[in-house]
Amino acid sequence: MTQQDLMKEQDQRLKEKMPKIKNKLIVMSGKGGVGKTSVAVNLSYALASFGREVGLLDVDLHGPNIAKMLGIEQASLYTTDLGIEPVEVTAHLKAVSLALTGMDCDRPVIWRGPMKNSAIRQFLSDVNWGVLDYLIVDSPPGTGDEPLSVCQLIPGMTGAVIVTTPQDVAVLDARKSVLFAKELNIPVIGVIENMSGFMCPHCRQEVDIFKRGGGQKAAEELNVPFLGRVPLDPELVVSADSGKPFVSFKGESAAAKAFIEVVRKIEASLSKGTI
Repeated sequence: MTQQDLMKEQDQRLKEKMPKIKNKLIVMSGKGGVGKTSVAVNLSYALASFGREVGLLDVDLHGPNIAKMLGIEQASLYTTDLGIEPVEVTAHLKAVSLALTGMDCDRPVIWRGPMKNSAIRQFLSDVNWGVLDYLIVDSPPGTGDEPLSVCQLIPGMTGAVIVTTPQDVAVLDARKSVLFAKELNIPVIGVIENMSGFMCPHCRQEVDIFKRGGGQKAAEELNVPFLGRVPLDPELVVSADSGKPFVSFKGESAAAKAFIEVVRKIEASLSKGTI
């Protein structure tokens, strides 16, 4: 079978599988270090905790971290007659990542664009996603090969969630992500201002380490929804390193409450068809 024939078969499987997924969301950031993967993981986990059927796809091929954050590093993808089977995280959440293919976690992925596009195409067409309410795609920072491949390969992409921190340099790059989505006719679901204030573990007061309000201002200027602010809490770092999404066990923290409110806004906007 030629490469062209293989791609035709994959395209056909894409056409058959993607309509079974109600909402396809890509989580983007203009730069690294803003907590994009943490947002993608906790968004997926929160939706699954609401009883939604959720798939989480990690296309950050050079730095696949969702397996670590979900505590499934020792799990592996496997193949059946139905295709590649995603790893089951909970009864309502399953995940796919390059980190779950048995590759050495210390070995760098030195791939050019065509190889990355091929891997993403396989994850979308050959994985047995089944019927889902949501497919959440965690993309690497920026507007390069991976987010472009995802947006071009998935028919009827529901929308993009943009993650930023409040300081000017992060907001500047977040604006590029918003405009990237608009250029590709992908609806922007909204902007999340992450690490918006530091929650002191001693006095429980917020300190604006990275300033405040930059993400909200950018959303208003670009005429896209602002989904909310999520404060930085030291417990979030502990939860990510321990493989336990913070929304699953820190429900009373200000950050968890803020994030759940963000998730409810996303669901409300999708249910009302306001995107």
